[in-house]
Amino acid sequence: MLVLVINSGSSSIKFRLVEVVEEPRGVLITQPALLQGAVKGIGSVASFEVMGQTVGRSTTTLEIRDHAHALRVLLDRLAGSLGQIEAVGHRVVHGGDQYVNPTMITEQVEAGIDALSELAPLHNPSCLAGIRGARAAFGPTLPMVAVFDTAFHQTMPEVARQYALPVELALRHRIRRYGFHGIAHASLADGYAAGTGIPLEEVRLITLQLGNGCSVAAIAQGRSVETSMGFTPLEGLVMGTRSGDVDASIVSYLAEREKVEAAEVERWLNERSGLLGLSGRSNDMRELLRVAEQEQDKRAEFAIDLFCYRVRKYLGSYLAVLGGADAIVFGGGIGENAPEIRDRICRKMEWCGLRLDPDCNRAAVGLAPGRAAKITVDGSRPAAYVVAADEETWIARETVRCVRGVSS
Repeated sequence: MLVLVINSGSSSIKFRLVEVVEEPRGVLITQPALLQGAVKGIGSVASFEVMGQTVGRSTTTLEIRDHAHALRVLLDRLAGSLGQIEAVGHRVVHGGDQYVNPTMITEQVEAGIDALSELAPLHNPSCLAGIRGARAAFGPTLPMVAVFDTAFHQTMPEVARQYALPVELALRHRIRRYGFHGIAHASLADGYAAGTGIPLEEVRLITLQLGNGCSVAAIAQGRSVETSMGFTPLEGLVMGTRSGDVDASIVSYLAEREKVEAAEVERWLNERSGLLGLSGRSNDMRELLRVAEQEQDKRAEFAIDLFCYRVRKYLGSYLAVLGGADAIVFGGGIGENAPEIRDRICRKMEWCGLRLDPDCNRAAVGLAPGRAAKITVDGSRPAAYVVAADEETWIARETVRCVRGVSS
């Protein structure tokens, strides 16, 4: 089945055109991408990157007004393949309580995603723009599937899902821990299983999605049982510009002291905090590592230390949640490409049996999507791996499963 995957972000659209083949026993194999790329910087002068089996990598810049315009540019490039596409898979950030599996997109589902924009105002509207742009291009009959970031975490037990709020209040306003980055965490677990040959049903994993946004998940027998993000993606680890965990009273305290609305303080926590706020310099871990080493920038060094401390703190707590783990899996831009950060995180965890192999750790960078590399010494338990998360492949497979399930 030829599937077009559309991954819409707040100012970008990633895409991949891929063939998914079903092998004996129902195993779905994804072929190398026929075409893939991204439109970045939507709303201004954007870059359009594309590469494929028959074309080299190229980048052009052009004015892109909005997501609908970006979709038209993208689909113009795919014009020769449009008639062959059999399904479109869309990443959707928030599925609430009602969308717990990949779902065929109908007018009713579209309206449901729109209603959930109240819980994800920075994300669901851009996902909807991708859906509507694709529908306008392909018409009403081509199957389209929504794959939800929150769905993977629907298996968390109630004790992990609920906040200690008055129950009636939480129910009335749909306040609970939803978790995010679910597609990435599912892809990391899948990459571990593919790389080791160990079925997910037999292992306990802690997956670390470390990029500009960061989260950690505890996975038992292939099912998420705990994750760091909660009602919104603000909870949990220190991130590029997000604070992660803070005392809730800080919001009203700063609002009163700074004479601003609570919404403005929340914006600070989302956009001015994290690595950027701590360093006063950048939200890019590569830049912070550079200035910490070359310029002995103490604020950058402290930002890195706090980032790693918070990850290590969560690792310890998730080892307790799982009763021990078989492996820790690093992914995301930082997790995949910053050996020094992996070393700093793991350095003080020998107490639980975790011991990195320095040479393997340094070598595990720039992995191909879906590939896994072990970075611990033999006998380390838990072991640690680097996996290049492949969200688009996961979305493509989930799209095929959904379409075939509905068709049958």
